[in-house]
Amino acid sequence: MEGYMALMIPILGILLGFFGVWTNHKEKVAKLQTKAVATETAEKAAQYASHIQRLEDRVQVLERIVTDRGYDIATQIEALRDTRRVDAHTNDDAGVPLGIASKERL
Repeated sequence: MEGYMALMIPILGILLGFFGVWTNHKEKVAKLQTKAVATETAEKAAQYASHIQRLEDRVQVLERIVTDRGYDIATQIEALRDTRRVDAHTNDDAGVPLGIASKERL
């Protein structure tokens, strides 16, 4: 039994050494993965920030156009609606006098 114990001590020492190396390796891999995810997240955040900035710039331009030139949007929308009503009525009768079709058949 003493020979068995004498053999187990060096084996346990080797196993503990391998376990230590394996644990260290796993820790390094986890740090690299965390760093990669952090870098990717930072890149996406920068892209989103850039996109948001472009949208904000466009909104500012639109606000400037509407406010600086004194546009009355509601009045313009109603004017467009009135124009469509006139166009719809004009296309219905197409300017043909009544009764012409019956005279042509004679």
